[in-house]
Amino acid sequence: MCSWCWGFAPAINTIRHKYVERLSIQLVVGGLRAGNDKVMDDEAKASIRHHWEEVNKATGQPFDFNFFERNDFIYDTEPACRACVTVRGLKSDTVLNYMELLHKSFYANNQDITDTSVLASLATSLGVDANQFVEVFSSERARTATHNDFQVACNLGVTGFPTIVAVDKAVNNDIENRYAYLNMGYSPFEVLEPIIEEWLAV
Repeated sequence: MCSWCWGFAPAINTIRHKYVERLSIQLVVGGLRAGNDKVMDDEAKASIRHHWEEVNKATGQPFDFNFFERNDFIYDTEPACRACVTVRGLKSDTVLNYMELLHKSFYANNQDITDTSVLASLATSLGVDANQFVEVFSSERARTATHNDFQVACNLGVTGFPTIVAVDKAVNNDIENRYAYLNMGYSPFEVLEPIIEEWLAV
């Protein structure tokens, strides 16, 4: 749940479709602002708005700036992260679509994605059973799995979003993986394409 990840949505969609036969993509949530419990004040709103304006200008992705008229919003990204982990467990082939829906709902449509009913409704639109979603989402198991993702991102040294880490699981008979950081932070597909092609060619 980073505005640059919303800006990155067209690039990840192009990567998904162009390399569908050559790459599998796994979403790991990083936990930006996860667990935040402070209501956004004017300073926070100004800072976040600046980021949104930068992303909009650089990528053309739409934003609903009416969001900043909210007076009591707590910008906690843990529920959205946990929702992605929940969908990944229930219907893994839809998790990237779900992440894009989350981004669009929050950034472009000003929906509250800290609200369980909103998160469940978005999952339902992709064929996930609403009751099953809520049951899993509300479980301690889902919370633990989400925090495990945060730890994976931390262990990989991720310090910016979005990040693409390429993993070659064929190296040394799966005993040891080869990692390559293809980007850390936003890059358009035109910049990423030759980097991905070079990695695939090795």
